[in-house]
Amino acid sequence: MRYFIEIAYNGKNYHGWQRQPNAISVQEVLERTLSTLLREEVSVTGAGRTDTGVHAKQLFAHFDLVSGEIPGDIVFRLNSFLPNDIAVKDLFVVKDDAHARFHATERAYEYRVGLSKNPFKQDFSYIIHAEPNLEKMNAAAKLLLGHQDFQCFSRSNTDVKTYYCDVKTAYWTKKKEELIFKISADRFLRNMVRAVVGTLLEVGSEKTTIAQFKSILSSRDRSEAGPSAPAHGLYLTKISYPKSIRP
Repeated sequence: MRYFIEIAYNGKNYHGWQRQPNAISVQEVLERTLSTLLREEVSVTGAGRTDTGVHAKQLFAHFDLVSGEIPGDIVFRLNSFLPNDIAVKDLFVVKDDAHARFHATERAYEYRVGLSKNPFKQDFSYIIHAEPNLEKMNAAAKLLLGHQDFQCFSRSNTDVKTYYCDVKTAYWTKKKEELIFKISADRFLRNMVRAVVGTLLEVGSEKTTIAQFKSILSSRDRSEAGPSAPAHGLYLTKISYPKSIRP
């Protein structure tokens, strides 16, 4: 029987979602806890992978269970065993062919930029010392809509077959002393959102013009884009699925 599990986590203490040979990951901790409580070897497949230090407000993964149904209080028990920086939000049965990664129709991310020093947000937002031009960053962000090839924002030497993504939303807002960038698409490339944010911040600080940003998009060259924004300001916020994955 196949199950979907919904989790949230603070990525500060983990080397990303995916299992690593010599470093702790969210996937490893979750698999170990599931295997212990369900008394069989459990392997989970995530909807995607977050980099070291990136947070997730919502991430789904699927796993198969040979023994059949699980206890009704499994969410409570999992949260009791998991460390405080990983939380299980839900767990439910799906069709046998439902896939956490391939059946996702849309993913959304949020990046937070702090405009003043705040000891309570230093691990959860990127603090900068000069407020960038929000209007120019939003003008550049609009160019992401309708664009297809995002190789210029992709990490080099990746194993992807295509750099095409359908970006559905991309915009900045300001809330008190924080700038928030929201972006959603059918898929994202490795390091893409952080590279987009870093380049948009260069537009906002007027190191890069709107025309240059447009040229970067067409270049298909990562070296033309700006530096990646730090991981700790990035959050995976939502993953959407069709209703047809449920039995």
